[in-house]
Amino acid sequence: MIKGVLFDMDGVLVDSERYICEAAVRLFREHRVFVPPDDFLPYVGTGAFAYLGNVAHKHGVSLDLELSKKRLYELYDDLVRGRLLPMPGVHDFIEECKDRGLKLALTTRADKVKMLTNLREVDLDLDEFDVIVHGGHIPSPGSHREIIQKAADKLNLDPANCLVVEDSIFGIQAAKELGAKSLAITNSFTRDELDDAGADWIFSDLGSVSDEVFDC
Repeated sequence: MIKGVLFDMDGVLVDSERYICEAAVRLFREHRVFVPPDDFLPYVGTGAFAYLGNVAHKHGVSLDLELSKKRLYELYDDLVRGRLLPMPGVHDFIEECKDRGLKLALTTRADKVKMLTNLREVDLDLDEFDVIVHGGHIPSPGSHREIIQKAADKLNLDPANCLVVEDSIFGIQAAKELGAKSLAITNSFTRDELDDAGADWIFSDLGSVSDEVFDC
């Protein structure tokens, strides 16, 4: 029985991918290298180090990843001010979970600075969640499995009693490995890809989620 809901952030609560991609393109331009946005697609949901590092390797660019990640989030902050919106149904779904007495966790591989930027822009407070786990809480680069397990532990729940809400096939696979139920949002991957990853339910956004997800 589901007793807790673990929310991924990017692609679930906020549609931030195009902005972080634009920020990354601008970062490489500062190094006088033009990178097509599509080059970042294979690394969606893998964390900032992989997102930047793999593309840098492809283009033969030497990056200080710590400094580059900091710069990435500075560029991202400038880009999203007044532009970033919550995904459809986010606030209502969170309230529905609370009304059902479920514990809530925010789980993201992003650093704290990006997390706070996103929450600020979509009018979500930290105290909406019982537990927060971000990239700074786990060994770098950290895995989806580590984040899910850590959040479940902090909620004093077995992963099997948790619903993991994700848009990434990596997050869905991690949930399945841990025995958690998973609700996939089709923001970054196709329905077929998410189904192949093992998602229990697949919806376009939280506004279209049916009550059946709470009844398992």
